[in-house]
Amino acid sequence: MSEIKFGTDGWRDLMYNRFNLPNVRRVVQAIARYTKDNHGENRGIVVGYDARFFSDFFAQEAAAVLTAHGIKVYFGERDFPTPVIAFAVTHYRAFGAIMFTASHNPPEYNGIKFIPEYAGPASPEITKAIEVNLSNQPGGETVLHQPNPELITRFDPTEAYLSQLRKLIDVDAVRKAGLNLVIDPMYATGRGFLPDLFNECPVIEIHNRRDPLFGGSMPDPQGKFLGELISLVEAKENSIGLAMDGDADRFGIVDSDGSYLNANQVISLLLWHLITNRGLKGIAARSVATTHMLDRLGELYGMEVVETPVGFKYIGEMMRTRQVIIGGEESGGLSIQGHLPEKDGILACALMAELRAITGKPLQETLAELSAKVGQFFTRRLDIHLSGAAKAAILEKCRATSLERIGVFNISETRKIDGFKYILENGSWFLIRPSGTEPLIRIYFETNSAETLEDLVANVQKLLDQWGRTA
Repeated sequence: MSEIKFGTDGWRDLMYNRFNLPNVRRVVQAIARYTKDNHGENRGIVVGYDARFFSDFFAQEAAAVLTAHGIKVYFGERDFPTPVIAFAVTHYRAFGAIMFTASHNPPEYNGIKFIPEYAGPASPEITKAIEVNLSNQPGGETVLHQPNPELITRFDPTEAYLSQLRKLIDVDAVRKAGLNLVIDPMYATGRGFLPDLFNECPVIEIHNRRDPLFGGSMPDPQGKFLGELISLVEAKENSIGLAMDGDADRFGIVDSDGSYLNANQVISLLLWHLITNRGLKGIAARSVATTHMLDRLGELYGMEVVETPVGFKYIGEMMRTRQVIIGGEESGGLSIQGHLPEKDGILACALMAELRAITGKPLQETLAELSAKVGQFFTRRLDIHLSGAAKAAILEKCRATSLERIGVFNISETRKIDGFKYILENGSWFLIRPSGTEPLIRIYFETNSAETLEDLVANVQKLLDQWGRTA
């Protein structure tokens, strides 16, 4: 079973290699055992899939395995986004969901997420129980089976999900503002949802057909992959660009001048919006790798900001137990008070359209006004590919070395909630965090100026060279 590796949110791997039919059966059987051990077979499992090659086929086989175990199945009428499948769990009061998706990864990848009854990412305890079932079972069956139709209910939760969003989004404000919405679902499963939500607004949706090759790119809503969206937004006045990743749980936002806003900026803007324009009260939750601009906003408005390990499951757990105004990650996921404890790119895009409509200003102008109150924040992330030996050497140095200085900067605090986060005396910070499944170390930086950022990046890279990094 060593080839099946669970990451921060399920199992993701290369198709035709490790992500193949026998291994998919093993994982689904392990989930089936977990479902029966917890008496969930009559409540049922929702089975969803994204727009990738073979996702629908894997979903059919999952339904066959589940019904062979006597477990009721809700099976999607089409490919659906992860947040819509999570919503379906609560809507149908199911025991949980199996979602086939590799999110923003290239088309040769696929993956499985298990979404429990609370409609958020599986907790470490639930994941561990499934992993134990996986390790205790023999190899997967080799015979294809047909799902038992008597145990299967076909479903389409689109309208119910959109009704939920209409409770959270001021659609009328967007309509009255005459805001031009340019939407890019990136040939993936988020297509159609935002146009249906804003059906009385001027909308252009591009790349709105299913293409398992994602137009020859990858369904990752970073600025470098959104060239056509940016051009269309630049050509229209009073506009905003809204993009979603492969399973629509992440977002990408483009301002009216064609500038791309990163997730740290979006989450900060939305926290301000939800406090000042909505009057929401509570706390904010962010991962250890996410901007401290949220912390400064917390100080400004007398609000607690909680730091969690990387992985939305930790933020989701916080949302289930406390009154969280917004929970977000720098990787492009967020949710808000009153919604699912699962990241939702459709919701994030809709909220940014609402913010833009209510302020009547370009997003960068609102961000500049906010920065004048709490300071500027410059961020960067580096993904450094390493040999296994170099990766191990760097992590051992992090564990064994009490780092007191980096370049000209004194280090005032070291946090080990997830990786190694070094807080500098001027409020800047950097985080060294290993990937759990790849020979890769991710380094996150945040400072108060572009010049300081360049100095910090250069000094940390120099340190890693000394600690064992190889070219």
